[in-house]
Amino acid sequence: MELRVLRYFLTVAREENISRAAEALFITQPTLSRQLAELEEELGTKLFLRGKRKITLTEDGILLRRRAEEMLELENKIESEFCRQTENYGGVISIGTAEASVVKLLPEAVARFRARYPGVTFDIYSDIADHIRERLDRGLIDVAILIEPGDIDKYEFMRLPYEDRCGILMNASSPLAGKEYVTIDDLMGLPVIANKREGVQRFYRNALGEKYDKLNVIATFNLINNAALFALQNRGYVFTIEGTMTNYRNEELCFRPFFPEVRQTPYLVWKKYQPVSRAVNAFIHEIGMLIGHDAS
Repeated sequence: MELRVLRYFLTVAREENISRAAEALFITQPTLSRQLAELEEELGTKLFLRGKRKITLTEDGILLRRRAEEMLELENKIESEFCRQTENYGGVISIGTAEASVVKLLPEAVARFRARYPGVTFDIYSDIADHIRERLDRGLIDVAILIEPGDIDKYEFMRLPYEDRCGILMNASSPLAGKEYVTIDDLMGLPVIANKREGVQRFYRNALGEKYDKLNVIATFNLINNAALFALQNRGYVFTIEGTMTNYRNEELCFRPFFPEVRQTPYLVWKKYQPVSRAVNAFIHEIGMLIGHDAS
């Protein structure tokens, strides 16, 4: 399977039309149709549903689109790491990160690193931890900032000194907003918005006890943005960490930590037993020096 053909496939998937895709690729329509037919034959499956007005992907086509995007992204990454090999530390360093207080170290780390190595640029990818780990495992990102709980031991890692307190995001008019801390008993009977990840739920269950399973969970979420709307409209109490509130300077919202206190620890992680580029290795060292300075 050639990457060129995967580019053809992705163009058709995007345009949803053979003629428009052929024009975008500067090839003839019969040539493009033949390449797609050969791809389907090679894979032994139907990739497209050909309608009167547009072409849509089958379930296998959707799967191939995801894999093809990852392969081409990885190709671009490889090219970026080697195309400047005559320079000292060039290319792109990709960083996956969750929403947390620890992210505030990135601007300083990037600025310090680029002051010495201006040939390096950065790509920052934000998502839930499961997706970040998946991209790290596939080589689509170089390093990641992950928050416990997580399977940290499968990676090389560096503990980062930016622990976040866990607690509840709520409307500032809520009766609980008048408290300094929130307990699990305070939440009983109230509409709760919980994190969807099973690992996070286990973490809270271990920290808060068996009463966690008796909460009135009305919805779950993966990222805080939409969940915060429940708190903003005073329709729910959202489990989160304090670091996610950095960019939510809204007088209608407030965060209250748990009592007893519950904290989550962030780590910088990268793949074990895999060589990294010189630039990535130097950046990991830069992070180490930066947090060493902060910790002293």
